[in-house]
Amino acid sequence: MPTPAAAKHPKQPTLFIPHGGGPCFFMDWPQTWDHMAAFLRGLSATLPQKPDAIVVVSGHWEEQVPTLMSGAKPGLIYDYYGFPAHTYTLQYPAPGSPALATHMRTLLEQAGFASAENAERGFDHGVFIPFMLAFPQADIPVVEFSLQKALDPAEHLAIGAALAPLRADNVLIMGTGLSYHNLPHFMSGSPATDEPAKAFDAWLTRSVCAPPPERTAQLTHWAQAPGARLCHPREEHLLPLMVAAGAAGQDYGQQIYSDTVLGKALSGYRFG
Repeated sequence: MPTPAAAKHPKQPTLFIPHGGGPCFFMDWPQTWDHMAAFLRGLSATLPQKPDAIVVVSGHWEEQVPTLMSGAKPGLIYDYYGFPAHTYTLQYPAPGSPALATHMRTLLEQAGFASAENAERGFDHGVFIPFMLAFPQADIPVVEFSLQKALDPAEHLAIGAALAPLRADNVLIMGTGLSYHNLPHFMSGSPATDEPAKAFDAWLTRSVCAPPPERTAQLTHWAQAPGARLCHPREEHLLPLMVAAGAAGQDYGQQIYSDTVLGKALSGYRFG
C-alpha cells in the first residue's frame, strides 16, 4: 500500500466527528444544527494535506466481524425515516477502493481479527451526510467498515490500532457518531438528561485528552463514567470514537468541536 509519494507526507490525524440527526443539514431545521454544519464544512482545511483515501466507521453498521465495503462505486443507504422527500434523493458519488479494503483486511488479520467484505453495500447516512459537508467534491476514495456486534470497547480500540499504519500512507481514519445518543430524550427535547449529558461530556473530554495509556483505560471502561448509560443506552454511536482513539497510538487527543444541541452537550475530537 505505501508509495514513495505517500511517504513524503506527514501522517494524517484520526478524527471522531458528529454526524447529526438523519439528514438534518439538508432540511429546514433553523439554528439547531448550524454550528455543527459549520464545523463539518471547515474540517478538511484542518488536515495536513488532502487525504489519498478515507477509512471510516459509523454508528450505523454492525456485523459479527469487521466488514469492509469493497465496491468500486458505492451507492447510498437512506437509513432514516419520516424525513422530507428530497432527502431521499441526496447524492454522494465518492469512489470506493477495493485495493485499500484488501490492505485493511491484511492489517486486521495480522492483528488477529477475522474480517469480511461486502462489495454491494452503500454508504449509510452516518457517512454520506457529514461527508457532503466535510468533503463536498466527493473525489476522495472512501472505505467504510462496520462495528462489531459485540460492541466491546477494548476490541474497537484494538481494531483502530491495527489500522493505524494507514495514517502514514496519507489515509485519514475517521469515526462518525454522536458523543450523546439517547434518542427519546434528544429528539423530544426532554431536559431529563441535560445535566448528565454535560457531566458525561466533561468526563469524555478529560479522558480523550489524557495521556494515551490512561486514555485507553478510561475509554475501555466508559460505562462507569458519570451519566454514561443515560447518555448511551446503547453504545453504537460512541464506539467509532474508540476506533479513532485506538488508531491514534501515542498521539494525544484534543477537543475540536463543542456544542449544545437540543439541550445536550456534544463533542468532536482529533488525535495527532
